[in-house]
Amino acid sequence: MKAATKKYINLKTPLPGPKSQELIKRKEENVPRGPFNTSPAFIKQAEGAMITDIDGNTLIDLAGAIGSLNAGHCPPNVVKAIQEQVEKYIHPCFHVMMYEPYIELAEKLNEITPGNHAKKTFFLNSGAEAVENAVKIARKYTGRRAIVSFDRGYHGRTLLTMSLTSKVKPYKNGFGPFATDTYKLRHPYYYRKPQGMMDEELDELYLNQINDFFLGEVPPEDIAAFIMEPIQGEGGFIEPSKNFVQKVREICREHGILFIADEVQTGFGRIGKMFASEHFDIDPDLITMSKSIAAGMPISAVTGRAEVMDAPNPGEIGGTYGGSPLGCVAALEVIKSLQEDGLVERANHIGDMITERFQSLQETYGNIGDVRGVGAMCAMEIVKGQNTMEPDKELTGKIVAECNRRGVILLGAGLYGNVIRTLSPLVITDDQLTEALDVIEEVIHDLT
Repeated sequence: MKAATKKYINLKTPLPGPKSQELIKRKEENVPRGPFNTSPAFIKQAEGAMITDIDGNTLIDLAGAIGSLNAGHCPPNVVKAIQEQVEKYIHPCFHVMMYEPYIELAEKLNEITPGNHAKKTFFLNSGAEAVENAVKIARKYTGRRAIVSFDRGYHGRTLLTMSLTSKVKPYKNGFGPFATDTYKLRHPYYYRKPQGMMDEELDELYLNQINDFFLGEVPPEDIAAFIMEPIQGEGGFIEPSKNFVQKVREICREHGILFIADEVQTGFGRIGKMFASEHFDIDPDLITMSKSIAAGMPISAVTGRAEVMDAPNPGEIGGTYGGSPLGCVAALEVIKSLQEDGLVERANHIGDMITERFQSLQETYGNIGDVRGVGAMCAMEIVKGQNTMEPDKELTGKIVAECNRRGVILLGAGLYGNVIRTLSPLVITDDQLTEALDVIEEVIHDLT
C-alpha cells in the first residue's frame, strides 16, 4: 500500500534516538525492570495529542497516559490554574489545614455523578487507593466482609486491588498470598461466547450462576459490595449489555449489597458521556474515579451516597496527600473543559472515526477478529484467524511496538494480551487522528 503523508509525525531519528538511548542506559542502571514502558522514547514537551521527545521527534499520542489525558497534554487553563495555585500554597494537608478547592471539587463531583440522591466525596491519590477506600467504606457501612469482582476486571496493583483483579500475568504472578474475602463472578465476553449462543442467553447463564454462587461460595448477607468496571479496561474494552449490568444492580439492591462502579478508566467523557454508568442507566452506591479527572495530576476520588460515605468515623479514611490542592484546581478546570468545550460529545465522533477504520481493516485483514468500542474507548482484537479466533499475542505486541517506532503511541490490553486499544486525548484533531490511523494501517499491512 502507498505510504501515508506525514504532516504531524516527524521522526528526525530512529526511535529511540541517541539522547533517549543514553537515558535508557541510565534507567536500566538505576530503575528496577518492573515498571513497563510502552514507548522507547523520553518526552521533552507535549501539547494536546502531540508529544516531542528529547531527540526532537514529534509523535501522535493514542495512549493518553493510559487514559489519564482526556483533556489533552498541558491544557492551557489547567496549567494556569496549577501555576496560580502553587504560588499560594502547595499542600498543607487537608487533615491539618483545610482549603476551599477540596470542597469545590467535592461539590462538583456530587453534582455531575449519576444519581439524584444526596452524595458526598473525598479524595486520594490514585485509582487503586480509591478502590481500596471504597471497599473500606462499603464494609463499614454494611458490617459485611466479602467483596465480589468480575473476571477480566482490573482494579489496581495494591494487595487488595490486586486480589480483586483477574489477570494473573503480569499483575498477580508471584505476589501472593492475596487478600481474603474476595470473590469473582463471570462477566460476559460476547465475542468469545459458546458457538450458537445468543448474547441474551450468555447474560442469562451468568446471571443465574450468581444464585449458585450465593449457595456455593458466600451468602449474600455476608457480601458488602460488588465492584464492576462498567466497561472493562485492561481486560480488553469488554462492554456488557445494559441488561446484564442492570440485572446485577438489581441483585445488589435485593440483597442489600452495595454496587461500586470503578470508573477510573471510563470516567470523564471517555465513552461519550461524563460517566459510563450513565450509558447503562444505573446509579451506583459508590463510584471510584482517577486518571482523566485532572489532566495527569495525581488525584482520585470516591463519591457515594451520603449515608454510606458517612459510615467511617473521623480519622478512619484519608491520607496525607489525598486531595492535593494542585489536583483539585486542575480537576475543576478539566471538568469545565469537558462540559464547555464539547469534549464529551467529541468522544463519539472520535469513536466513529476509529471504529470505521478498524472495521475496514477487519474486512481486509484476517488477523482482526473483533472491533468494539463505546465513544472514544475503541479496540480491535488480534487473532491468528477469524474462523478460529485464537488470540495472537505475539502479533499484537509487534503491531504495538512498530506503531510506537513509527511515531504513534499505542497500547495493548486484554486477558490474552491480544487487544489493541485507543485512549487518545479528546482534543485530538481529525487530521491528527487520521494520520495516526494511517500509520496503524501501514503497520498491520506490513506485518501481516
